[in-house]
Amino acid sequence: MAAQPGFDRRSLLRGGVAATAAGAIGLSTAGTANAAGTAAAPAGSLGAARARAAEPRIYSTEEWGARAPSSAIVVEDHRPTFIVVHHTAEPGNSEDYSLEHAKKICRDIQNFHMDGNGWSDTGQQFTNSRGGFRLEGRHRSLEVVRGGTQHVQGANVGGHNSEVIGIENEGLYTEVDVPQALWDSLVQLVAWIAAQYGTDLANIKGHRDFNSTECPGEVLYGRLQELRDAVGNALGLASVGELLNWPLLKPGSVGPQVRAAQHLLRAKGYAVPVDGVFGTSTKRAVAELADTHNIDRHTCSAMHHSKVDETGYLGSDIWPLLTPADRTPEGGEIEEAVGTLLRSKRGKAPSLDALTETAWKRLLN
Repeated sequence: MAAQPGFDRRSLLRGGVAATAAGAIGLSTAGTANAAGTAAAPAGSLGAARARAAEPRIYSTEEWGARAPSSAIVVEDHRPTFIVVHHTAEPGNSEDYSLEHAKKICRDIQNFHMDGNGWSDTGQQFTNSRGGFRLEGRHRSLEVVRGGTQHVQGANVGGHNSEVIGIENEGLYTEVDVPQALWDSLVQLVAWIAAQYGTDLANIKGHRDFNSTECPGEVLYGRLQELRDAVGNALGLASVGELLNWPLLKPGSVGPQVRAAQHLLRAKGYAVPVDGVFGTSTKRAVAELADTHNIDRHTCSAMHHSKVDETGYLGSDIWPLLTPADRTPEGGEIEEAVGTLLRSKRGKAPSLDALTETAWKRLLN
């Protein structure tokens, strides 16, 4: 359901209404930050007093008719660090909200991942349908999360699958919002996983926080702070506040971020124009830079029928290759990139004692 004009979800969530989420997911009073007048937990962290959330209804691989995996499931002897939100992109925003449709989506995804990608099983650990049904993705994920100490290695975030537990959300959320049923079930699922593993709220992320991909869509990605707030309210945790992230640039993007990226690409030796337009030559340069550093061309695995080519997207795994810790030589391309971003701030420029990763993110946001 799209946001209504003037309706601020985040303000509502941070108010009294969101506090009812704890009851909605069956939060235990034992160990919560506000249970019996105890001191609040550090912002965003479960700390020593781990809240407990009741396990929501999750349909197992057996219940949705999964194929057997083609090889043994890898269970790592540590907790995952991040909970990562995806969108499936295809088959699109179906209005079939039934359980049978949700089960079919899981079968389709597994077939694509095993037959199309050559993987041993479904890539993500859980799937969340537009009708609000939660389903196990990769075999053993439900069992292992219940244990709270180990991690089923998936295949949903390039280069980080030993660190992340992924949730595919059925649909395409580049321009439209998620259904309310999907949102509510996502909050419940993330809250339960976070409680099981003691996950910090700041570590509830989107796929694009790791790879240069559109996933989980501009709209759903824009609601991740709201998701962290809702989960925090459910678990009795203080908000972590807005997080700084690398922006995603792609063909067709325009503006000072693109112009700065072009200066930075030129500093790396790529012959691109500095016109603030992410055109063919800029895309080619970003793709070459990724290849040089062995960055996987990682199209979101959730896009199981999608034809979108994300080659040359400039996101979280590419920006660190472009953003140096100093702006020498004086008057060079790096200094031009910094100047471009500072001028775009119009009096709201951040203090720059050093070009740290945080400083670059502030400049770019």
